[in-house]
Amino acid sequence: MKNVALEINDGIATLRLDNGVANAISLPLLADISSALAEVRAEARGLVLAGGSKFFSIGFDLPSLLPLDREGMMEFFNAFNRVTLDIYTLPLPSVSAVGGHAAGGGCILALACDYRFLADGRKLIGLNEVNLGVPDTYLSDLILRQIVGDRAATEMVYNGDLLSPEQASQIGLVDEVLTAEELELNALEKVSALAQKPFFGFSQLKDNRVEQVCRWYEKNGRVKDEIFVDGWFLPETQALLKEAAKKF
Repeated sequence: MKNVALEINDGIATLRLDNGVANAISLPLLADISSALAEVRAEARGLVLAGGSKFFSIGFDLPSLLPLDREGMMEFFNAFNRVTLDIYTLPLPSVSAVGGHAAGGGCILALACDYRFLADGRKLIGLNEVNLGVPDTYLSDLILRQIVGDRAATEMVYNGDLLSPEQASQIGLVDEVLTAEELELNALEKVSALAQKPFFGFSQLKDNRVEQVCRWYEKNGRVKDEIFVDGWFLPETQALLKEAAKKF
């Protein structure tokens, strides 16, 4: 696994995105996350999802995605949603330790965990897709509204702003704001404490929590994902995406 690093100590897995400074989300990165999650399910009792100190993840790897045709983009988007759902439904406690910026797809991966811990300072998190001509993904929209409520989620996705740690904490997008030194240590402590609970009871409680979102995604996700990819190829959207890709 070239794009992630996985360590399991005392039953707690730390899965670190390791795809360059920006941790841009590409198909190879998604394949490595998927393989790592299979190991976590088999061998661990909890998960900390981490990234870098500058970027947890900048989001979709636009330079690698823009040359794709519709079939290729659909393959990537299906893989991204599968990974998001795999994290979200993991029958183990999970915390995302967000030590750097988490934009778009990066924010979505953090949303899929049970808890989000964010480093203080100028670390921005949010869903900025609307500024690039596409909606946030249907699956992430369902998860976001479960976490922060309908009104706060609507403000987030309509405005497309990246939020400061204080703003993210105020609406419940993140559970704790910590110093960089405290971040992963506290995340490990949180997961370790929850991992002491009997597995059956915890896993069933989590299944209850994620059930409604999973049902809605199973019912509507295929159509919504096709619509997202259709929108990706609109001329206006392509122009905005190509301009954003220059920042990579």
